[in-house]
Amino acid sequence: MKTRLTDITDIIRSKNSGPYELTLDIMFKDFDSFNRACAEKIINEKVVCELYHITPDKIINIIEFRPAKAIKITIKRPICSGDLGETDVYGAQQHAPLLGLEFEW
Repeated sequence: MKTRLTDITDIIRSKNSGPYELTLDIMFKDFDSFNRACAEKIINEKVVCELYHITPDKIINIIEFRPAKAIKITIKRPICSGDLGETDVYGAQQHAPLLGLEFEW
């Protein structure tokens, strides 16, 4: 059965982590969903690379942060925040690819 990430999370957001990096936060509704997501590694290097059309070397880290029931992903920005051609200076719209993520659950 397919499950959408948005069905098991309360918050999915993105923000700058300095001018050269983006942080994506995925905060789960409950510990059961968080623990299962972590155990099954639904958020992993391959998924992030596919969603963001990047290579693994662009991923800085993927961290499971239990106190917040969250998975945090930090990636290198394709364009420095505020540079010519950059369209999201605060990085606040970069979580959009995660909103459509579906997986077998």
